[in-house]
Amino acid sequence: MSDTGAQGGRRYDNSSRLVQARATRLRVIGAARNLFVAQGYESTTIAQVARAAGVSVPTVQKVFGTKAGLAKAVYDVTLAGDDEPIPMGERPVFERLEAETDPREVLRLYTRIGHDLWSRLGDLFPVILAGAMSGDDDLVALRQTIAAESRIGARELVDKLVAVGGLRPDLDRGDAIDAMWWLIQPEQYVVLVGQAGWSLDRFVAWFDATAARLLLADPP
Repeated sequence: MSDTGAQGGRRYDNSSRLVQARATRLRVIGAARNLFVAQGYESTTIAQVARAAGVSVPTVQKVFGTKAGLAKAVYDVTLAGDDEPIPMGERPVFERLEAETDPREVLRLYTRIGHDLWSRLGDLFPVILAGAMSGDDDLVALRQTIAAESRIGARELVDKLVAVGGLRPDLDRGDAIDAMWWLIQPEQYVVLVGQAGWSLDRFVAWFDATAARLLLADPP
């Protein structure tokens, strides 16, 4: 089967169309994120997002399906910092963490990753938690996804510390996972930064010190 066009035998190039579609998708995600943060998830409609992004409602629905699909896309792109199809675990900072053998440096790298995630997700967390607390089905589902993903992250960190001989010998692996899972929940950030008024740097320093005391066989 030929992959050339009908006119003049020229190859069809849809790269510009793909670039445009990607730009549209990111524009919609950005508009939705701004509206979610400014007025809350429940008060934001697909029509408002479409208008803010300069596209039609059918375009938003075609790309994201539902408002829940849009919310998940907003979270995923904000979490990663981009829309590249690269799993988080295959990104350079995670690869450095995987290669590290010093337990304290493992935790420092993990904290550095946390700093980047909190700096991007910080203003979305209250929106997600408020919606989940109010029983909004979309945000309950998203909160459950965050819980499941963070559980995996906690387990991977603890297993890495076990592998490099850095986990406290008196700490059960399951207890260590539970403790770290609790520590990385968005509620901690919302309470200390959003409500107590801590700076991001203070929160990150607290997290690093607390995690070190909880987990490391030889804390600083």
